[in-house]
Amino acid sequence: MTGTVTSSGGAGSGGGTPPVPHGHGSSDGGLQRVLGVPALFSAAYGNVGSSIYYALGLVAGFALGLTPVAFIVSGIIFVLTALTYAEGTTSYPEAGGASSFARHAFNELASFMTAWAQLLNFVITMAISAFFVPHYLGVFWEPLKSSPADVLVAIVVIAILATLNIIGIEETAALTVALALADFGTQLLLAALGMLLLFDAGTLVGNVDLWVAPTFQDFMLGITLSMIAYTGIETISNMSEETRDPIRAVPRAIGWVVAAVLSLYLVLPLIALSALPVQQAEDGTYYTLLGLPEEEGGYAGDPFIGIVKAFDLPPGWLEQAALGYVGVLAAVILFIACNAGVIGVSRLTYSMAQYRQLPQVLRNLHPKYLTPWVSIIIFCAVGCVMLLPPLVYWFTEDKLGWSNPLGITGSRENEVLGSLYAFGAMLSFTIAHISVFWMRWRGDERPWTAPGGSTIRGRSIAWFAVIGAIGTGGAWFVQVATHPLERLIGFGWMAIGPIVYLLYRRTQGLTLTETSRAPVVVPPPSVDIAYHAIMVPVLGTSLDHSAMVLACKVAAERGAQIVAAGVLEVPRSLPLNAELGDAEAQLNEQLDYARAIGQEFGVEVVTRVLRTRSAEQAVLEEALRRETQLIVLGVSPRRHLGLSLVGRTNERIMRRSPVRVVIVRERDDYILPGRPTP
Repeated sequence: MTGTVTSSGGAGSGGGTPPVPHGHGSSDGGLQRVLGVPALFSAAYGNVGSSIYYALGLVAGFALGLTPVAFIVSGIIFVLTALTYAEGTTSYPEAGGASSFARHAFNELASFMTAWAQLLNFVITMAISAFFVPHYLGVFWEPLKSSPADVLVAIVVIAILATLNIIGIEETAALTVALALADFGTQLLLAALGMLLLFDAGTLVGNVDLWVAPTFQDFMLGITLSMIAYTGIETISNMSEETRDPIRAVPRAIGWVVAAVLSLYLVLPLIALSALPVQQAEDGTYYTLLGLPEEEGGYAGDPFIGIVKAFDLPPGWLEQAALGYVGVLAAVILFIACNAGVIGVSRLTYSMAQYRQLPQVLRNLHPKYLTPWVSIIIFCAVGCVMLLPPLVYWFTEDKLGWSNPLGITGSRENEVLGSLYAFGAMLSFTIAHISVFWMRWRGDERPWTAPGGSTIRGRSIAWFAVIGAIGTGGAWFVQVATHPLERLIGFGWMAIGPIVYLLYRRTQGLTLTETSRAPVVVPPPSVDIAYHAIMVPVLGTSLDHSAMVLACKVAAERGAQIVAAGVLEVPRSLPLNAELGDAEAQLNEQLDYARAIGQEFGVEVVTRVLRTRSAEQAVLEEALRRETQLIVLGVSPRRHLGLSLVGRTNERIMRRSPVRVVIVRERDDYILPGRPTP
């Protein structure tokens, strides 16, 4: 024997292997489609649901008593946009969302312009989510609600998330689902209690003096800004390539998100305006504490704290507990939303570089962590720059007394970031609508058809896309027409992108419209087997030779085949089909060694590459798919494994495996003939 052996009998040990569930595994060279409707819903709701934490106060500052109406109008447009994304994503279940739709509908230039607008969305997502984190944490320390503390904390939040994404640390799927459910449950509880204790129809009617409070222009601005509460639907498109059955799962998940978001986003503004009604100031202007900056006694930076305070809980531990809970939960959800922006940036820039829209350097991976560290650093830095104006204002005007021409205070920063968010989101949504309309008009095949269409003279017309484009395009036009500073920044951003695109495409000898992918290393598919097998996982691009030798001896005795399953854990900041360079080469080299060991024992070794987010999940699903009898894992005595004697991944495989698992402890003095020196 080559080493010490221990075994673990799984649920299926000694009694055969459970049948393989339909849809498990993958036949596309290892791309693991593992997500279902709950995972898609929780991820999307975590992003869409986070927006209300800052959108509510921002919209109320303009729409005043018509804030609920503004959310209703934008909610209708959101439903139409969701239908567009559902049909487009099921037709092309790949990362990219609107930019992918534009590529298939038109050409690479249209795809780039859409992707560049999406990049602005992700950058602003980072900035605005991080900016509101300290505002909610201000329930514990008041200075966090104003400059410079709020800006400095927001920059630290982005820096922390950039670091975590570079080294590849991420939240678990279970944690994401749990927090999304906690968020949804909290909002649902506030809505239920608010309807019972705070709702007042008379107050809501008295809040409105039509076209005086608010004016027509402010109401239209409120509609435009309220649309930022519904952005985040792009998340489902970006995760569709990891979904088990995108044709069924994507529309269903989008339907869940639409139902949950609309029900809460229609009720919460009614409660908030009942509790914090519109008032008239001494100078004749109208306001609501919901949209008033914190320095003026309002809750624009933390509107949910204002709602909790309106319940008028008895002073003491109960009130502090309620405020603390909502403050921490909102801060955590916004922290995760900021992280989603970082991940979105890294995935999108990697995809753009893969399609030769951006320079290759943005696609280069960190030699150790295999993450697109250059793009993460660059665009996180841009997000931090977006946060600087209030800090500059505080230093120049408040401290030095100098005139600041921009005059962007902390309260004004809310509006600037929200307006820029609307600029990029409405532009990309409009292109998505036009793309799906055009693909249906010219007769492209689609596995799932969204309702809201008709056929005229043999042409299929997606009316939801037509009306949606008018809604999002109109909102974008209002935004551009009424916000000169944001218009300057937005158009400046959209002008820089095409210049970079033009210069880079020329260096590559490509036209502006042709689609050309950079070379990608794709491991060849292995031969599927129809009988029981022994699996030897190759984790971390390192083959444990003692485990392989033991598996070969057992296979030789029983006439079984060995599956050497090489696992490539792809960081969440990259798409699953990302090229991992040296890691792929090293893994293929280790699989060659596995075949060589098999030849020593006269055993056939089938190799398989699994690209996944979770090593243990990929191993177990592959074991089920191949009806594996035995999983052989190796552990080196020289490794410092902390509290786990076998390593965390091996321990989780042992705990969850439905088949027998054998652990082999490699001997220090064992060297296989022909084995390369480490």
